[in-house]
Amino acid sequence: MRQSLEDEFTAFVAERGQALLRIAHALTGDRESAQDLVQGALAKAYARWPRIHSDAEAYVRKIIYNDRASAWRRPARRNEVFVAEVPDRAAERRHDQDVTDRLTVRDALLSLPARQRAVLVMRYLEDRSVEETAEALGCRPGTVASQASRALAKLRGMVGDRITSMGGAR
Repeated sequence: MRQSLEDEFTAFVAERGQALLRIAHALTGDRESAQDLVQGALAKAYARWPRIHSDAEAYVRKIIYNDRASAWRRPARRNEVFVAEVPDRAAERRHDQDVTDRLTVRDALLSLPARQRAVLVMRYLEDRSVEETAEALGCRPGTVASQASRALAKLRGMVGDRITSMGGAR
C-alpha cells in the first residue's frame, strides 16, 4: 500500500509540479525562490499524503501561499529581489518589443508590495474568487478587493496601456 501512495505522489508532482512552480514564481518573482517554495510545500504535503492525496493540489497551493505570507510577516528575513534592467529597444517593433514590454510589466508587477502581488496572482492568474483569495491569504474579502484595485492602479500608472494591449487586467 505504501508504494502505491508514493507512486501517486510522484505522479502528482510530475503532473502538477510546473503549474505549482508558475504560481510560486509569480508570487516570488525569482525562479530559485519559487523552486524553494514549491519544494518546501511538496515536502510538507508528502508528510501528510495519506490524508490529503484526494485534494492534494488545493492543499499544496495553500501551503505555498501560507509559507509566502509567513515570509512577509518576518521583515528581517525578507530577501531583496534583483531584476535585470529593461533591454534597449530595437529600432523595429518585433519580437524584441514584445519581450521588452513583457519585462516591463514583469518588473512593474515585482515592484508591487508582496500582498498586492499575491492578490493579483490568485485573482487573475489562477482565476480565484475574492472569497477564495481572502481565505487563502487570511484576510477579509474587502481587503482583497481593495488590494487588487490599488495594485491594478499602480500597474496602470507604471506601464500605461501595455497591460491592456497584452491581454491583462483592465
